[in-house]
Amino acid sequence: MRGTGKADVFAMLAHPVGHAKSPGAVNQMFEDRGLDSLMVPVTCAPERFDALWEGLDAMQNLRGVIVSIPYKSRVMDKVAKAHPRAARVGAANVLRRLPEGGWEADNFDGYGFIMAMKAAGHVMAGKRALLVGGGGGGSSIAHCLAEEGIAELTIADTDGPRVAALVAAVQANFPGCRAKVGSADPAGMDIAVNATPMGMKPDDPLPMPVEAIGPGMVIYDIIMEPAETRLMAEARARGAHAHGGRPMMDAQMQAWSDFFDFERKHRG
Repeated sequence: MRGTGKADVFAMLAHPVGHAKSPGAVNQMFEDRGLDSLMVPVTCAPERFDALWEGLDAMQNLRGVIVSIPYKSRVMDKVAKAHPRAARVGAANVLRRLPEGGWEADNFDGYGFIMAMKAAGHVMAGKRALLVGGGGGGSSIAHCLAEEGIAELTIADTDGPRVAALVAAVQANFPGCRAKVGSADPAGMDIAVNATPMGMKPDDPLPMPVEAIGPGMVIYDIIMEPAETRLMAEARARGAHAHGGRPMMDAQMQAWSDFFDFERKHRG
């Protein structure tokens, strides 16, 4: 039986949270594995975040939190320790409660992206890549692309100081990657990634000029909903390989399971 008084509770924190697919996917995992656990979608207005966090922290049966926009950076102020994947980008997408109290952060956005790319058979080492969007998810992807051996990485973002800081951080952490600030033009790129919310709404503008997309390019849109974005459709129409956000999330599922110890293998 699931949902008993002994259930482990996990939260999915975002604003808005209605588009989030993680609660459904994780709860299905709990169902399939016969685990007495629940994931609950949680949201609040950004100005109420500190009040919400006090309540979440006080919940003794809350074992972990999956974090999405706009709270990936803000939760870093609430943790006692962080994996280098989260620390180097100043953003987390998962938090787990530590046995001794407090919270630990990690960031599997970039990890999930890399695993999804590899599962699709794409090689990243030595390639030229464009990343549009330097927020929490984009920052994680940028560092993981550099770690995979991308030769050149162009990052485009409307926030000038943020993108400049991200480029400097990538260059410092991975000197072998030529990182630079640039426009959202995929011309001449092997890989182009949309790490912005543009495409979630039907009337959103395209995150990059699709006229520059050519056959054989890899276009990755990390948006979860809709499953087929306009960018993906335009890319396929031009002979490119197009991928959406679901494979990236699927690639994170085992990582989440291990991080949160969903199976309770390490508890008495």
